[in-house]
Amino acid sequence: MGSFTGKKGVVFGVANDRSIAWAMSEALFAEGAELAFTHLPGDRMARRVHQLVDPKGAKVVLSCDVQKDEELDSVFAEIKKEFGKLDFLIHSVAYAPTDELRGNYLNSSRDGWHMAMDISAYSLVAITRRAAELMTDGGSVIALTYYGGEKVIPGYNLMGVCKAALEHSVRYLAFDLGRKNVRVNAVSAGPMRTLSSAGISNFDEMQGHQAQKASLGRNVEFEELGKTALYLLSDMSSAVTGETLHVDCGFSIVGI
Repeated sequence: MGSFTGKKGVVFGVANDRSIAWAMSEALFAEGAELAFTHLPGDRMARRVHQLVDPKGAKVVLSCDVQKDEELDSVFAEIKKEFGKLDFLIHSVAYAPTDELRGNYLNSSRDGWHMAMDISAYSLVAITRRAAELMTDGGSVIALTYYGGEKVIPGYNLMGVCKAALEHSVRYLAFDLGRKNVRVNAVSAGPMRTLSSAGISNFDEMQGHQAQKASLGRNVEFEELGKTALYLLSDMSSAVTGETLHVDCGFSIVGI
């Protein structure tokens, strides 16, 4: 029996087999967890996610637009019906219009800024509020971030500002939910080649620079992020909350 046998969680943001959220899901499945999944609206995204999770026996796979409260309510009503309660949540949701990731942050549009913040940062608040209601025996939440939320990473632009808001939301949510024994943390991974990274200009340069400058002299592997999820979602991290854990081979500690 795995260390997560009997534990139930929901994962927002699996896009394909190169998603950080999927690497975490695979690690959790291997340890016996039961997982519910959401995906972006549309048949193509539904097929992608079902191809991954159906062989694992996932019972709950739902379409969800995180900008619509009624869809979030419907998702969590279905999770409550199927699982009864939740033990953990993985939030891997981020989006900015492609044009907002090109050029300078100075030229961000009002509409693009609001959309990116709503999807990438506020969604954590909206989702965690609903998930926490089902964490009747305590629980753990992971949000995914990147170093561009702390320092200027050319080309990351508006998404960096969204990640800064996400990381501080993690701290406030950790404070709000701490007395309910619900922990909230962020994982700051190095630059990973995912579907979302395809929209970031100079991504190859970012990844190469990281490998060159990181303390371990390489980039992080997806499997290592899966192991991090096991730590943060288990009792092994029972006193850890409100933190941003860098899993980036030591890149973030290097000054020059």
